[in-house]
Amino acid sequence: MITAKNIFKSFDDLDVLKGISIHFEPGKNNLIIGKSGAGKTVLLKILVGLMKPTSGEIWYDKLNFTQLHHQELQNLRLEVGMLFQGSALFDSMTIEENIRFPMDMFTSKTKKQKVNRVNYCLERVNLSGINNKYPSEISGGMQKRVGIARSIVLEPKYLFCDEPNSGLDPKTSIVIDELISDITHENNITTIINTHDMNSVLEIGDNINLLYEGKLAWQGSKDDVLESDNDKLLDFIFASPFLKRLRGKALESNGPS
Repeated sequence: MITAKNIFKSFDDLDVLKGISIHFEPGKNNLIIGKSGAGKTVLLKILVGLMKPTSGEIWYDKLNFTQLHHQELQNLRLEVGMLFQGSALFDSMTIEENIRFPMDMFTSKTKKQKVNRVNYCLERVNLSGINNKYPSEISGGMQKRVGIARSIVLEPKYLFCDEPNSGLDPKTSIVIDELISDITHENNITTIINTHDMNSVLEIGDNINLLYEGKLAWQGSKDDVLESDNDKLLDFIFASPFLKRLRGKALESNGPS
């Protein structure tokens, strides 16, 4: 579990986060949603240690992340996986080398052990046999799946995904969502996903956290969304006419017979 306790973040006179408190649960897809400027990216950076809060605490299970020393941080980061918005693969490395990179940096495994783990991760994301290809030789959706393989190669307890469906077509986005969700549930990972994708919200949102102007405005699951009367949530989720009609039909079907 990761817990944010009363997180404030200011830049000069601008207050970006205003007392955020959230529990991100293990084995769940924990989504952070909200309009641009709501504070999602700043919160994610604070959660992974790329930015310090002005005040408040981040806890990884029983460890106060905001007070760890350098070596303690290094040890904890071995348990953290990160899927970047643009995949962030190294163009000059093969797919195998890209996935193996965290193991080369942080473990003393033998080359055979590393290759076996790479092959397992590639198989897990349905990309077996592309070890010797380069990122430029595969599609954007495949690159994203390679990014997932790299993010789980160290068997993390915590997984952060920054806009995992950015730039992908709807069909590929569904594949990525399902992969992240399956891996999360199978391995009891605490997964935190920063997303604008409404399909992700409605399909894999186990725990959804809506930020609005730097505050936590709503929490619930994908099953709670269609029945919520929270104005800020409805304004964000059902911005498109199609989704408004979808909600209307859902409410009608759940009404009195």
